[in-house]
Amino acid sequence: MHEQERWQTILRLVQERSVVSARELADITRASAATLRRDLTQLAAQGLVHRIHGGVQTVGPKGNAKLESASFTVSRTLNADRKRAIARRAVALCRDGESIIINGGSTTFQMVEFLRATRLQILTNSFPIAAALMQESDNRIILPGGEIYRDQSLILSPFDEDSIQHYTASRMFMSAMSIGPLGVIESDPLIARAEAKLLNRAADLIILADSSKFEPRGSMAVAPLSRIKRLITDDGAPKGALDMLREAGVDVEVVAMG
Repeated sequence: MHEQERWQTILRLVQERSVVSARELADITRASAATLRRDLTQLAAQGLVHRIHGGVQTVGPKGNAKLESASFTVSRTLNADRKRAIARRAVALCRDGESIIINGGSTTFQMVEFLRATRLQILTNSFPIAAALMQESDNRIILPGGEIYRDQSLILSPFDEDSIQHYTASRMFMSAMSIGPLGVIESDPLIARAEAKLLNRAADLIILADSSKFEPRGSMAVAPLSRIKRLITDDGAPKGALDMLREAGVDVEVVAMG
């Protein structure tokens, strides 16, 4: 199993049984003792499981869930004009009647203003995107199951079997913590897993990234460059980064600012 598959398996078993032994997890995942210890340490560090002698158990309620990523309230104030211009161009690609996916993020949230006049079927894990479009548009809105993470305004679940498993979309619009040679990068494993699951339901991936997103940040790879159909950014993006993306086969579109 790859790391992502192991983590999903571990979290599903812990959710189902409350307590699972390390020996049983090793048998099911076929991971070495060292690999499994590393997995459990990382999951425990993210607050997804609790380490006990000989295994792991579920984490009891301890207040609001937290993620290792910036607050949505803070993020949406950064480079807002650039994000808005990128979002406008992204919505221009949509055609009424399409089914699309929009991940939660400060750049994708800017799409709301331009989606008010569209008639789409939209799956989103962003609570504010869903709330705004439900009130101010004729789009059909679909939400995945999971827990609401208040700081990031996201609805996330670590499990594969949920309400989106039969959804299909022509494209997914995704913002990210950063873009680099390894692809789309996030900071939190739960966000990375949730976005990878959404991506499995879409034919094409379109990345919305303002020019600040090309600095190395985060450590969780969501999708390789080969999975990206198009990237929309602003004219402040570094030329070297854009050349690298084009060489990797990504269709790069630069939005002029002013």
